[in-house]
Amino acid sequence: MKNNKAITFIAVFFTGIVVAMLVYIGWYSYANRETFVMNDYNKRASALQAENTRGSIISADDVTLALSETDEDGNEVRTYPYGSQFAHVVGYADMGGMGIEKDMKYYLINSSASLSTKASYDDQGLKFPGDNVYTTINASLQILAYYSLGDYNGAVIISDPKTGAILAMVSKPDFDPNTIKENWSSLSTDKTTAALVNRCSQGLYPPGSTFKIVTSLEYIRENPTTYNDYTFNCQGSLTVNGASIKCYHNQVHGALDFYSSFANSCNSSYANIGLTLDQDEFADTLNDLLFNQELDLDFPYSKSTATASTTLSDEDKMQLSIGQGTTSVTPLHMNMITMAIANNGTLMKPYLVTGVKSADGRTVESFEPEVYGTLMTSEEADILTDMMQQVVLTGTAKNLADCSYNAVGKTGSAEYSDSTTDSHAWFTGFAPKDDPQICVTIIMEKAGSGGHMAVPVAKRIFDEYFGVNSIN
Repeated sequence: MKNNKAITFIAVFFTGIVVAMLVYIGWYSYANRETFVMNDYNKRASALQAENTRGSIISADDVTLALSETDEDGNEVRTYPYGSQFAHVVGYADMGGMGIEKDMKYYLINSSASLSTKASYDDQGLKFPGDNVYTTINASLQILAYYSLGDYNGAVIISDPKTGAILAMVSKPDFDPNTIKENWSSLSTDKTTAALVNRCSQGLYPPGSTFKIVTSLEYIRENPTTYNDYTFNCQGSLTVNGASIKCYHNQVHGALDFYSSFANSCNSSYANIGLTLDQDEFADTLNDLLFNQELDLDFPYSKSTATASTTLSDEDKMQLSIGQGTTSVTPLHMNMITMAIANNGTLMKPYLVTGVKSADGRTVESFEPEVYGTLMTSEEADILTDMMQQVVLTGTAKNLADCSYNAVGKTGSAEYSDSTTDSHAWFTGFAPKDDPQICVTIIMEKAGSGGHMAVPVAKRIFDEYFGVNSIN
């Protein structure tokens, strides 16, 4: 009897293990079905593409951004009605894929149409209709941002701080996804213009004075009760131990406090602030703001870098404080910091797709907003918002001062060469101040002053979003 019980126990035990393994394998296969199907060694993807017509990609305002058509020879052709205007965010399906086309391929090549719908297509000798992907992109804002950049290379990213939805993502130089096959050889080998790089999420730039948002947060954290007592007399430059920092175009700002230093984007004052900061604590703040780390994002990006260390020279500390030196950031990252400020310190995860529907309208998948994390306290966010308001009311973004939607922001003129006359134009901000609905981050390569070049672009975008007639 004892032997029978032991045998039964062992049999039940190992049967349980086998069942548990099968359940786990089934769950793991389902949870990672996209990865498995899209694997180069899995022929399932090819079979699906032979069976189904690739679905469409549709904007939040119901504009078709990519679709499959049949040419006169009966071949399926991927078509992008707006050409280069959505090139980087929508991407392309051929040559390995890019953008939403690549990231959502699993859904686009699958068909979740009803049996009756499939039967109807089968009767006509047609491939089944693929599922359609619905995005967060606002086509009107995207097109406006695209043309507002004009002939300048750079990036514009527009987002909803309350949800993390990306409303527009423009990168220049661009390309026409309709001719990606024909132009692949030149595009893929061109390292000069790097037109295939999405500058919004992959372009690394010196942040210039937009980084003063970060330096300000650190100063507030180190001086929570006395930051308002700060004063400085700007003479147009600051020299410490043989290292000099100059204000933009050697402008002399005179007597300043903490808020006016920020509003006027005084390099000398912020270099002075940078020398007072505890570098270990500054490194913690950089970590809080997601520098020097991998990001939890669903699309390709570059890692922003900024180094605070007790080993830095005085010159390096001053350069760090004004967003120069070795500091680099993507427009997306700067937009994420701006979103956190606009959302009381909490960052919502940036995302591009709201859902997937079958050709006959059935919901296949929905993607809800997610909290990325808390980057700062609500009190810190409020202080930074007030400082960004002063930039608009009295500082370098006064072109937005009289707008009904009450925008706030920070400009930047980021030097990228040894010549102090060469700079990229930055703006990052949001509106309205008390109920933020939209964040806008802009960089215009080699355009000069952020206040003169990037702010008018931001104004056109804000005007469009809030339905204001713009004269700029």
